[in-house]
Amino acid sequence: MTETLRGKLILAGPTLKDPNFDRAVVLITEHNDEGAMGLILNRPSTASVADAVPDLIWVAEPDDSVFVGGPVAQNGVIVLAEWEDPAQAVVLVDGDLGFVPGEAEDTEGIAAAIRRSRVYAGHAGWGPGQLEDELAEEAWIVETPLREELFSADPEGLWATVLRRMGREFALLSTMPPDPSLN
Repeated sequence: MTETLRGKLILAGPTLKDPNFDRAVVLITEHNDEGAMGLILNRPSTASVADAVPDLIWVAEPDDSVFVGGPVAQNGVIVLAEWEDPAQAVVLVDGDLGFVPGEAEDTEGIAAAIRRSRVYAGHAGWGPGQLEDELAEEAWIVETPLREELFSADPEGLWATVLRRMGREFALLSTMPPDPSLN
């Protein structure tokens, strides 16, 4: 395995043909010899937290969208949070960024320990060596995230935003139409 990508962003490159990841921006939350897991950051659904998972309105605003975190286990819910008190996280991804416990008894205490959060249905997953193979094929572009990107107010524009800040060749890529053959 190459060095871990945990805490990094991977952006779908133009050679990635899987429609599940078209122009996806994925935060890698785990990456080791057993595989990788991540959350697609730029796919808000039309469902609100209040409608889809009302049990979680203590950790998010009721009108916040539930995000589609990926094609794996879409009936499962994951809450990513930026923590005032990282010791409250069930698993830390990077520094003060981690997951909210699934079965929380002290919801008030946990809510007070969170700066901001986002609710995801499903996640992205790769088996052993699979992500490394896709990286070797240049299907993904790796970048260090800026914290505000992880909780972007413009998730649909996140792919282009990250590419533009990466400089010349990537800025040009950010202007590419979804289907260049229609240009």
